[in-house]
Amino acid sequence: MKQHDAMYIDGSWRPAEGSGAIDVVNPADGRVIATVPAGSAQDVDAAVRAARAALPGWAATAPAERAARLTALRDQLAARGEELAETVTAELGSPPAFSTKVQVGMPVVVCGSYAELAASYPFEERVGNSTVLHEPVGVVGAITPWNYPLHQIVAKVAPALAAGCTVVLKPAENTPLVAQLFAECVDAAGIPAGVFNLVTGLGPVAGQALAEHPGVDLVSFTGSTAVGKKIGAIAGAAVKRVALELGGKSANVILPGADLAKAVAVGVANVMANSGQTCSAWTRMLVHTDRYAEAVELAATAAAKYVPGERIGPLVSARQRDRVRGYIEQGVAEGAKIVAGGPQPPLEAGYYVTPTVFAEVTPEMTIAQEEIFGPVLSLLRYEDEEDAARIANGTVYGLAGAVWAGDEETAVAFARRLDAGQVDINGGGFNPLAPFGGYKQSGVGRELGRHGLTEYLQTKSLQF
Repeated sequence: MKQHDAMYIDGSWRPAEGSGAIDVVNPADGRVIATVPAGSAQDVDAAVRAARAALPGWAATAPAERAARLTALRDQLAARGEELAETVTAELGSPPAFSTKVQVGMPVVVCGSYAELAASYPFEERVGNSTVLHEPVGVVGAITPWNYPLHQIVAKVAPALAAGCTVVLKPAENTPLVAQLFAECVDAAGIPAGVFNLVTGLGPVAGQALAEHPGVDLVSFTGSTAVGKKIGAIAGAAVKRVALELGGKSANVILPGADLAKAVAVGVANVMANSGQTCSAWTRMLVHTDRYAEAVELAATAAAKYVPGERIGPLVSARQRDRVRGYIEQGVAEGAKIVAGGPQPPLEAGYYVTPTVFAEVTPEMTIAQEEIFGPVLSLLRYEDEEDAARIANGTVYGLAGAVWAGDEETAVAFARRLDAGQVDINGGGFNPLAPFGGYKQSGVGRELGRHGLTEYLQTKSLQF
């Protein structure tokens, strides 16, 4: 597997300032498959300086040329799709088919969408006696997570470059290899030196240095709400822009009259995808009390089909595995009933957790309130629509959700009552062109599509 023992800064690979290294582990068997440099504050500073120096030239580049470079980047990603997918599988553990279709396929589409937006977006508009200019924010510090490593990189870097910003990327320490491949694709796409820079490193060191750096104009972070609060505080103290895509505890509300079998099957599949390591996963299934027992049986049967090591991969690390198993044990301790799975390890090797379904979950239980980030589903019963809305909105999160009903009008009416940034209606598919982001403590700002581009722009009004 190809790797670099260097940082990609100012258009070339250069050694890190320090000698620290990070082991990259294959979560399917626990073996170390690579090491990458643990970047320091000095490395971050060098990268920010390079981005700062490249900013005037890139910001002044015609949108059509920025679009051409993004099209070339998309083509590079597509051409190296197999290598990218194999890398994601090796360092994250997602099954090969999922890595190919979702972990790589979706970022290619997103990159292409920003190539088109860069060419078509009205960076200048007339409002009365004013001309309003939409200009790049400046240098972007992008801090990305491990669960969808390439997608999260593209969802930040592509709109930033389309807007005319320059970027310093600090990827998650669990999945740095795909970030290095991305940097190679940037280089091959002819994007000028300094416009994109990569520093691998630990969050409390390199990540914090990037968030605090006075040369960074906007910090875009995806990860836990706890870390997001710290980054938001750092950015607020410096009066710099921030975009936060944080945690979730999304509700899958199955209303009376819905196709229960389909709603449960799709709901279970949603939670099990990527081993449950999805911030928008519908981890709470809300079912009317009259059909609750039937739903529990359907969910338990569906979850049993997700065989660890075959249809479902490991969690990203031993730490994450232990955390998820701890939540399962806590669910039992608080009175929830396991109807599928449990805390016992399914395989001797690797960081696997058995797909688990809980019944008799009440809204105040820990497993119904906190983000578990694993293949764990909680089924809650409700009495009527008022009760369902109260339970669905009864967490600090508001990222996503789903509503199922016998007709679209009923489902949409209920979806309008949810405090969530994105709601799927009767199994509607994910749209990479639609804004993605949360209400409440699920974040600040939006990613993807036109709304994702505007995060990286600031306005200037010229009065005539």
